[in-house]
Amino acid sequence: MVIKVFLASSSGSTAIKKKQQDVVGFLEALKVDYTPLDIACNEDNRMWMRQNVPEDKKPANGIPLPPQIFNEESYCGDYDTFFDAKEDNLVYTFLGLPPPPGSKEAEQADKDNIVENGTHAEENLDDTIVPVEDRNGDSNKEVKQATDENEEGEGDEEEQEGAAKEETAESVGDEAPTVKEEEEAAVEETDEVTEDTEGQAEEEEEQEEEDLQSEEEEELRQLEEEEEAEVQEEEEAE
Repeated sequence: MVIKVFLASSSGSTAIKKKQQDVVGFLEALKVDYTPLDIACNEDNRMWMRQNVPEDKKPANGIPLPPQIFNEESYCGDYDTFFDAKEDNLVYTFLGLPPPPGSKEAEQADKDNIVENGTHAEENLDDTIVPVEDRNGDSNKEVKQATDENEEGEGDEEEQEGAAKEETAESVGDEAPTVKEEEEAAVEETDEVTEDTEGQAEEEEEQEEEDLQSEEEEELRQLEEEEEAEVQEEEEAE
């Protein structure tokens, strides 16, 4: 395969000259064999280049400017597409050439192949995977049966626990009225004791009042007797 680079040796445009030098210099640095074809001195080269550049790649005026790059008869691109491939380390892909071993582009290609092969391997692996149920056979059924029995046993235990809780609640409910009755009886006894105490206190108060009244009457009687004795003594003295 021959890389063809169409150039204009006598171009008056500084931009075109610089672009041509960039393309040629990079190809020489990569040691890529190429053939420079001058369109300024060779009318056949100019006509061939213009005819073989795809219509959708031509500028608005329909006249493509150099540099234009071909691989044999296949169009590779102009300077802008070459520059993009250079920035992405895809120059060999741009030129349609296999990248040399050890180059960045070759390493990237190897990574892409690994990813692609890995994807295919996963697809093949999916095809060869045997369902777990088919591989284990009846063992899964036995495990499932044992699991169901365990679940049933747990269900019976839960029912027993629920029954025990209900019995405990009923026992507490039966004992509750007894405690209440004891409390009511205690309250009644307290009321009776309080009533007896109050009655006894009232009796004592009444007795004290009677005793006090008797004492007052006795004192009054003694005073009267003393006054009478004094009056009698005065009369006798006269």
